[in-house]
Amino acid sequence: MPITHEIFVDLPGRSYNVSVGVDILTDLGRIVASTTGSAGRVVVITDSNVGAIYADTVRGRLSDASGLCDVIEFPAGEEYKNLATYGDVMDRILALETPIDRRSVVVALGGGVVGDLGGFVAATALRGLPFINVPTTLLADVDAAVGGKTGLNAQAGKNLIGAFHQPSAVIIDAAVLETLPADELGNGLAECVKHGVIRDWALLDFIEDNAAKITSCQADTLAELIGRNVAIKAAVVSADERESGERAHLNFGHTIGHAIETAAGYGLLSHGQAVALGMVAAFHIAESRSLIDSSVVERVRKILAELSLPVQFDDLPNSPSDVRDPKCLRRVMSHDKKALGGVVRFVLPTAPGSVAIFDDVTDDQIEAAVAVLG
Repeated sequence: MPITHEIFVDLPGRSYNVSVGVDILTDLGRIVASTTGSAGRVVVITDSNVGAIYADTVRGRLSDASGLCDVIEFPAGEEYKNLATYGDVMDRILALETPIDRRSVVVALGGGVVGDLGGFVAATALRGLPFINVPTTLLADVDAAVGGKTGLNAQAGKNLIGAFHQPSAVIIDAAVLETLPADELGNGLAECVKHGVIRDWALLDFIEDNAAKITSCQADTLAELIGRNVAIKAAVVSADERESGERAHLNFGHTIGHAIETAAGYGLLSHGQAVALGMVAAFHIAESRSLIDSSVVERVRKILAELSLPVQFDDLPNSPSDVRDPKCLRRVMSHDKKALGGVVRFVLPTAPGSVAIFDDVTDDQIEAAVAVLG
C-alpha cells in the first residue's frame, strides 16, 4: 500500500513532511535519499529490541541508497535515556572507521526513547546533523516523532536535558506495529485520547468506533488513526515551535503524569500509563473548578479504561508509595521544565476539544486530584 497520509509541518526554514502508510519501510532508502539530497553516509541509532527485528532490513535498504550505513545499538528501556548512554553512543559514532561529516545523516529507528536520544545525538554531533525519525511504536508515531523535541532524563526529572532539533523527515509505517505488545499500543492510545481532548473531540468517537480494529493492529485503521493524530500535532507545532504558547496544550495530563513517572522510577511505569493517570487528575481539578461537566470526565475515564489504560493507582502492576504521596509529587513538579519561578502550570480542559493554561492551581487541589487516583 502506498503512503496514505502526507502531513506538512510548516516551520520557517525547517519545514518537513511526515509520511504515513503501510509497508513503506521497504522504500526507506529512496525516501531518505530524496529527502536529504545527500550522498553522505547514514548512521542508524536504535535499541536492542527494535534492532533485533529491523536493523538488518533497514541497513540493507539504506546501504543500497547511500552506499555506507552503520548501526549503533543501545539497551532498550526508558532507564537508558540518560547522559551515560548518550556519551557511549556519541563516542561510538565518532570512532567509526570512516568518520562522519556534516553530510552524514542520523536515522532514529525505534520508539520515543530512541527518537529522543537519537535526535539529541543528531543535534549535538558536529554541532548538528540532518536527522530522520523512523518511529516504531504508536506512542512515538503520534507524539514524540513530530515536533523536534529531543532529550535525556536527569535524576531531577524527565527530559530536563535536550534541544529542539527538527527532523528532515518522519517516516511512519503502520505495518511495523503488528509486532508491538498490547501494553505498548495502549501507551500510544493515551496520547491519542489526549489529542482528542485538546483539539478534536470527534477523534474520541473514531477511537471508540474502531477500538477492535485498533487493538488488533489492523494496519489501515492504524494508519488512519496515526494520520489524524499527526495532523493535530503538526498544526500545534507549526503554530508554536518552541512551546511559548499554544504548544503547551500538548502537555495536558503530563504535569502530574511526569511527576508520577519520575517518583515511581524510570522503567517501572510506562509513559502512557503515567499520562493516563495525569489526565484523570487534570480532569478532576478542572471539574472541581467548574470548568468541565462531570459527564465529560466520566466519558474520558470510560474510554481510558476500555483501552486498558489505568484510571487509578490500583490499576497498575507496580505502584510505589511515592506516587501516592501528593507532597512528593508536588516536589517533583516544582522541578518540571514547564514550571516558571517554581509555579507549576497546568493544562486543564475547559470544553470538549478545548483546553487552557492555568498557573493558580493550589496545593489543596493537587492533593485532592491525587487522592482521586487512590
